Amino acid sequence: MGDTGAVRGGLLHLDSSADRRGESVTRTLTGLFARSWRERYGDAGYRYRDLAAEPVPLVGSGYVALGTRTERQGAVPLAKVAALAEGADEEREWALTLPLVAELRAAGTVLIGVPMYNFGVPAALKAWIDRVSFPGAFTDPDSGRPHLGGTRVVVVAACGGGYGPGTPRADCDFQVPYLRAYFGELGVAEGELHIVRAELTRAGDIPALAPFRDLAVDSLAAARAAVTELAVRPLGGRPAALHM
Repeated sequence: MGDTGAVRGGLLHLDSSADRRGESVTRTLTGLFARSWRERYGDAGYRYRDLAAEPVPLVGSGYVALGTRTERQGAVPLAKVAALAEGADEEREWALTLPLVAELRAAGTVLIGVPMYNFGVPAALKAWIDRVSFPGAFTDPDSGRPHLGGTRVVVVAACGGGYGPGTPRADCDFQVPYLRAYFGELGVAEGELHIVRAELTRAGDIPALAPFRDLAVDSLAAARAAVTELAVRPLGGRPAALHM
């Protein structure tokens, strides 16, 4: 079945695009990655969440209260958080949170499809991020090491225009920089965070972007090649070429 290091912990596949008509660039690219991965390693370790079709509930006051109380205790193992919950609201919030945290911690590879919405990430993805970011959930309470230190994260991003370095809207990109900062803070090793982005995806249907259609075609082709290569690369392999 291939290198066991690549399949360790399996693949957690998340899509966040609201476009479910078959036209989503990020869904197409994450689907390509997932198919390549499953063809090589099988289906046993594959888990999928459509964050747009089945939204993660927004965190509520019970989440905030329990998170604050837990953080004040210092390093608290996940198994002991439930004992800190006070009342049905906090218990409900923790019941919604724990399975998502456990699922992320268990994954060997995390694949996330992220279109750019209004210069940032979709609300559906942000709701998942807020939910799993429970205080201390990704730090080992005994050693202080990050639980995701050996996890590979592949962000498959897309944007309708061009936001790369040197472009007029480079300063408006709150998609890729945000995700880099977030997963870095979560403890994902720099060499295991891979960001592939298809740019100018609206060049084919927005007249103002028509002059950039060739660039859009090249960008999408490069993104397809990158996700295909990443899907079958063992964990700890050489860094992917970023397409930004």
